Amino acid sequence: MKVLVTGHHGYIGSITIPVLEAAGHDVTGLDTLFYEGCDLYAAAAPRTVERDVRDVEPRHLQGFDAVVHLAALSNDPLGDLDRELTLAINYEATVGVARAAREAGVGRFVFASSCSMYGAAASDRPVDETAPLKPLTAYAESKVRSEEALAELASDDFAPVFMRNATAYGASPRLRVDIVLNNLVGWALTTGAVRILSDGTPWRPLVHVEDIARATAALLEAPEDALRGEAFNIGRDEENYRVSELAEIVQTAVGDCEVEFGGSGDPDPRSYRVDFSKFHECVPDAALSWTAEAGAQELVEAYRAAGMTFEDFDGDRYTRLKRLRKLLDEGLLDTELRRR
Repeated sequence: MKVLVTGHHGYIGSITIPVLEAAGHDVTGLDTLFYEGCDLYAAAAPRTVERDVRDVEPRHLQGFDAVVHLAALSNDPLGDLDRELTLAINYEATVGVARAAREAGVGRFVFASSCSMYGAAASDRPVDETAPLKPLTAYAESKVRSEEALAELASDDFAPVFMRNATAYGASPRLRVDIVLNNLVGWALTTGAVRILSDGTPWRPLVHVEDIARATAALLEAPEDALRGEAFNIGRDEENYRVSELAEIVQTAVGDCEVEFGGSGDPDPRSYRVDFSKFHECVPDAALSWTAEAGAQELVEAYRAAGMTFEDFDGDRYTRLKRLRKLLDEGLLDTELRRR
């Protein structure tokens, strides 16, 4: 299958590209390359088109069998940089790429959505894909609106499918430390303390970045009729954790560090457990296998191999919001996040 991956140079995309290539797909990446030079470790360079997703037209997608759409302003703090800009890139551009894909004759559109759209669950009972959507941030709202619009584009010849990914973790060439497990490991290794910014009680569903890539490959190969217009929570039921449990996992993996509570210590309103059974029933061959324990150990080894210091961890290299603010301050991007 000939596949275009938007946002391929990002945290998830850098892992997804080699997984799809290993599965036999002919893969091209499309990216703005905002995070060029921010590598944790070297990675192979795939065939690349440097383009903003807001500028994608049908002619750019001719000849592709599928689009994997990862490109986005990628988390809640980054989304808060500019709510309208978040919606323009994460929602309006997503719909624009999908329309261009459908017009170009692309048959399958795999959209990287998010479990964050569940917001605050009413109880500790895991939520499935039928649960009410309660987005608490511009980022989560952009995912909800995108899913709604993409579902309306579904047809016999165009099959959008929505990956509601749990919170990602794990080593990647384009590391992010602004996500919970990666962040906790970074604090522990560079300061000697596992730093929690809430009271530790919120639930977080986690999924390793490699498992997201495997799920993507599985959805490219599954029968279209089982996927068209459907949302799937991506992760494993065993990988729902309280933040305090993650802190203990990190403490064990790093060794010789303490758990400390920073910030106000108030509960985080974003708290939810997730039921992942629908995906595994629909795509039983998807071999998702990572655990937070194994991921924490992988991160410890990757951070140590890279010689990560507190300055690295706290700087703009691995934090998306800080990186974009640096590019803005240097005049390399305009206020619409377009290259000057």
